[in-house]
Amino acid sequence: MPDIHISGLTKQFGNTKVLKGLDLTVKDGEFLTLLGSSGCGKSTLLKLIAGLEQPDSGSIRLGERDLLALSPSQRDCAMVFQSYALYPHMTVGGNICTPLLMRGLNFWGRLPGAKFFSAKTRHINAEAEKSARKVAQSLGIDGLWERKPAQLSGGQRQRVALARAMVRHPAVFLFDEPLSNLDANLRQALRAEIRQLHDQLGVTFIYVTHDQHEAMSMSDRVAVMREGRILQLGTPEEIYNRPENLDVARFVGAPRINLLDGEVSANGVVSAQGRQVGHSHGKTGPCRIAFRPQAGSLESLDGIEVQGTVVSVEYTGAEQIASLQVDGTEETSVFCFPANSQAIRVGQALRVSVPFGDIHLFDADGQRRAFEPLQHLVREAA
Repeated sequence: MPDIHISGLTKQFGNTKVLKGLDLTVKDGEFLTLLGSSGCGKSTLLKLIAGLEQPDSGSIRLGERDLLALSPSQRDCAMVFQSYALYPHMTVGGNICTPLLMRGLNFWGRLPGAKFFSAKTRHINAEAEKSARKVAQSLGIDGLWERKPAQLSGGQRQRVALARAMVRHPAVFLFDEPLSNLDANLRQALRAEIRQLHDQLGVTFIYVTHDQHEAMSMSDRVAVMREGRILQLGTPEEIYNRPENLDVARFVGAPRINLLDGEVSANGVVSAQGRQVGHSHGKTGPCRIAFRPQAGSLESLDGIEVQGTVVSVEYTGAEQIASLQVDGTEETSVFCFPANSQAIRVGQALRVSVPFGDIHLFDADGQRRAFEPLQHLVREAA
């Protein structure tokens, strides 16, 4: 199938601008996740693609087809909702068969008992059930065929919703936070199943979530959204390792990225915590030094030294997460250390080394800027 091209998309509810001239291209067959906090516009964008809402301006095209000129049923999109949206009076089999019967039968053919009077209706019902049972078997829910949604667990209901979407063989799957109502273990299992489903079907998936772990673990590309705009679009590795601005750096990664004040001098030297850390040409003045909590080491390394007092410690089993009140500042830095490293206690004075190569540099406006860490400069000079 062709790529999806979204251009200049705007949407406003009352005085609230939800989407602000959004541009996006979704590649054929990719798994793209829209990631952002509540109210950023990600679910609205999904509904616009599905045809459940109409934009104020802009275009959505599937190759040469103008999706805005088509009704929702003509767009060949299947949507999986957060609330499952199953028909409570129907069995699992009835729910899965419904899209095929709605497409294959007219009004009279859908009436109760119609199959007893029409051979064609019986044939369509039989073919729909055959296809639906095959999909149900692939998702491991064929044994639930005669149950109703009230008799199912949350994970089983979500699999039924997936099966109902799959049975249509759509060109695009749209997922609106489908795992948010499930417990942690079940979310992990279904994440793997949805990714396997994508690899098996090879069609376009557009997935909406506020959970960065879902986005990073499942996606080919991630679009980080805020206030109706896309802040950065890239692979999970690009989003995590090279955030284009502070908003992305803060949103992606757990615990949240650490920030320290720095300064860029007239000759391009970047300084922080009383020492040089590298070079950056261009604008001079205040800057922000950023590094991930996992970058810190209790060993003495060539890099920034962060000294402070431990104000809290969380033990997670695999690691200790320590929060430091950094000496001489109002900043608190968080570090993750292996659980089998030295025991850390609240009130303890701690010195942590952050290698130069793990530093990100942002200007005062929060935009990423070119930066050569000190260790790279020393290596090149040698």
